[in-house]
Amino acid sequence: MSWPHILAVYGKELRDMLRDRRTLISMIVVPTLIMPGLLALVATISVKVTQDAAAAIPNVALIGGDDSPRLAAALRAHGKLSIVEPGADWRGRIAAKTLRAAVEIPPGFDRTVERGEPATVRIYNYAGELRSGAAVGELQRFFRAYGDKIVVARLAERGLPPAAIVPFEVRPENVAPPAKVGGNIVGGLIPYLFLMLAFVGAMYPAMDLAAGEKERGTMETILCSPVARIDLVLGKFLTILTASLSTVACSLVSMGLTLAIGGPLLAQKISGGTGAAARRSAEQIAAITTIDPLGLVGVLGLVLPMAVLFSAGLFTLSLFAKSFKEAQTYVSPLIIVIVLPAIIGLLPGVELNARLAFVPILNVSLAGKELVSGSWPWGHLALIFGSSCAYAALAVALAVRTFGRESVLFRA
Repeated sequence: MSWPHILAVYGKELRDMLRDRRTLISMIVVPTLIMPGLLALVATISVKVTQDAAAAIPNVALIGGDDSPRLAAALRAHGKLSIVEPGADWRGRIAAKTLRAAVEIPPGFDRTVERGEPATVRIYNYAGELRSGAAVGELQRFFRAYGDKIVVARLAERGLPPAAIVPFEVRPENVAPPAKVGGNIVGGLIPYLFLMLAFVGAMYPAMDLAAGEKERGTMETILCSPVARIDLVLGKFLTILTASLSTVACSLVSMGLTLAIGGPLLAQKISGGTGAAARRSAEQIAAITTIDPLGLVGVLGLVLPMAVLFSAGLFTLSLFAKSFKEAQTYVSPLIIVIVLPAIIGLLPGVELNARLAFVPILNVSLAGKELVSGSWPWGHLALIFGSSCAYAALAVALAVRTFGRESVLFRA
């Protein structure tokens, strides 16, 4: 192994890669411009849709209530609900989203309440639909307030103050610093994003430096050069690794700037809304912009050996393809292998332990949640980094061995 030869191959392949438009798009344009832009667009649209749904007055069908004029009148006088007639097909209208909800008043509701007997009001809705859920929330707030008025009146009849049924108040208070709160919100997403970008950044250079060489007919010329095959492999591998890490770095800088600039603006826009939900959303966005930068550095340290694994593995697999298109067929399905373990790491209840520390991709995703939240489990981190380095070394060794097999390089 000769480092001057490796660096010479690396410099040559790096120059060729920077001339390739596809590689530049996947390595720089997509992570730097497109992905942050898409995230900002999705966040803006989500905020607008949520605010529009909260500001709209939902139409709600009133079923029954003819013998309960007090409740019916209070519902119709409620300014945040538009009470309409149910019609024959009110269930179908809810399913078709032309009616947001329907409230069914049991017979004799007013008289039942006057006697102090329990009564059940049913609210029919479209579960999971945003505007229907907003209507249900407003109905629940109305009935809570209506019930509180009845309770206050009953207490007044007995000469008791309203505080008689509320002996104490429970008020939650957050004691975690904003960095930990933000890390808990997006801690699982950040390593998932870094892993995906490291994989995507290595895809096209790996296919081009292996299958692309075969398709262009330049593989034989390279092998005839007075350079050992291990030097050729390591030079090409370093080029692929550079593309992978550059993709992650460009994305990190771009998304950091997006959060630093757009996060406060988005939080300010949300906080302009009314209600506790708007305040909570604004607080969460503000917390995300204050995640621990040292935790991000720790995540990058764990992603580094995974980038080595991806680069060597993709290069090895691309060697078996005879053309760039065939290499795409082999490589593209592997995105699922990256996505599934990372998604498992996002699931609630899946916690990092010594056994999961040896599962590639999943271990980095779980450790990333801890690091961004400000927790540093050094024992598990050592297991993760050590196992990832071992997997990466095996992948590099496999790439060197595969490149030395002429049955693979010149297969018909």
